[in-house]
Amino acid sequence: MSGAGLSDASAGLVLLQGVTLLHPEDAVFDAMLEGWARQQRGGRRLQPDTIKDRQSVVRRFSEHTNAYPWQWSAADVDEWMTYLIAELKRAESTIRGYQGALRMFCEYITSPHYQWPQECEERFGTHPVQICHEWNTVAHLVDYEGSADRRPMTREEIQTFLDYADAQVDRAVRLGRKGALAAYRDATVFKVLYGWGTRCTETSRLDITDWYRNPKAPELGRYGSLHVRFGKRTKGSPPRRRTTLSVMPWAAEAVEDYIVNARPRYKVAGDTPALWLTERGGRLQVREIEDRFAEYRDALGLDKVLVPHCLRHSHVTHQIEDGADPAFVQRQVGHRFPSTTALYTGVSGDFMNTMMRKVLDRALAIGQ
Repeated sequence: MSGAGLSDASAGLVLLQGVTLLHPEDAVFDAMLEGWARQQRGGRRLQPDTIKDRQSVVRRFSEHTNAYPWQWSAADVDEWMTYLIAELKRAESTIRGYQGALRMFCEYITSPHYQWPQECEERFGTHPVQICHEWNTVAHLVDYEGSADRRPMTREEIQTFLDYADAQVDRAVRLGRKGALAAYRDATVFKVLYGWGTRCTETSRLDITDWYRNPKAPELGRYGSLHVRFGKRTKGSPPRRRTTLSVMPWAAEAVEDYIVNARPRYKVAGDTPALWLTERGGRLQVREIEDRFAEYRDALGLDKVLVPHCLRHSHVTHQIEDGADPAFVQRQVGHRFPSTTALYTGVSGDFMNTMMRKVLDRALAIGQ
């Protein structure tokens, strides 16, 4: 709070008081967006990228309506949603994100606390209203809103994919190509995505110091557990941390091999803690992981619905199939609710038949 008990996101402290605005509509709209950014930075501690993305949504909506916030109506939302769905083919999760940004912006500019209704009445003879309601927006009913076509990779697909990734290292070395080190790195990245069930962002942000010994698994050395420091954020919170225990010894061996034999070959290896490095000395980015995965997937002729996140789905599914307690798997991958883990699970027909047989045999034994 500043001034006479006002928030620094209030109209009176964002606009230049006592100054005649040459283009008042544009100036007030820009000031609204700036005040909203201050409110999100100060009260909610949101990241700059998140704030920028939300502001972009509001600007696009304004451009579509060709109107200012104090002129918007619920009908404008209906029209924009029709355009996004029918013409741009936006996914439901994207639509919900856009609507959420609009709703929060309208909550800010209609709150008496920030004085925008009064400011607009004095300047334009009208005031902004909330335009997003239950009856014209999408409800967030599930934790996972990805494509319904998204599925785990089968064990055969994963084996084929990882074998192909390893083969690209051998091929580059044999041909004397420069990309051998990057291929080595990427093959290990894919093993981590599957072996520990991590997300692409989590994997990209890993450091070499994130691996720890697990006293209950001394045979894995310093790779018995993985400290994930950049887990998925929720509702403006900071990244959620978790410790994921190593359950696939072959994956731990692959990471050790990469850290001991491949990573030191990068010129900047001793100057940065980043686990995955690029030839230019930077940290491997999510988009680079996704592009390499797509390249290998298409070369193998695998289903195009498969993306790197499917390796995380596969980790969950295969752990459940192999008898791991669902509660353990839930904590391993950082899900807050068992229902989310269930959405990630796509057990095979063989697993279902095995479970059916056990249940049926138990029932028959009780009946005898």
